[in-house]
Amino acid sequence: MSGVDPFILNLTVFVLAIFVGYHVVWNVTPALHTPLMAVTNAVSGIIIVGAMLAAGPQEMDVGTILGLVAVTLAAVNVFGGFLVTQRMLAMFKKKGK
Repeated sequence: MSGVDPFILNLTVFVLAIFVGYHVVWNVTPALHTPLMAVTNAVSGIIIVGAMLAAGPQEMDVGTILGLVAVTLAAVNVFGGFLVTQRMLAMFKKKGK
């Protein structure tokens, strides 16, 4: 693998991840969307923990700033995901008189 340009390798992995992710998400049956949202919220929670570790050092450098941005975006994602999941679960509840 020493003859392969790292940029081309990373670009290939990125494009394949987009392709696989697209097909995985669009082939999920509607009954599985709510559990899928719960799993993505859990993954975002893990991202928040990692980003807080990256944003933790005292000196302000690029890693700290990117960690802060990651914490903010992941927190917004988790909050929005829980709102969407709550709304989807409410659609399945029986309406009372």
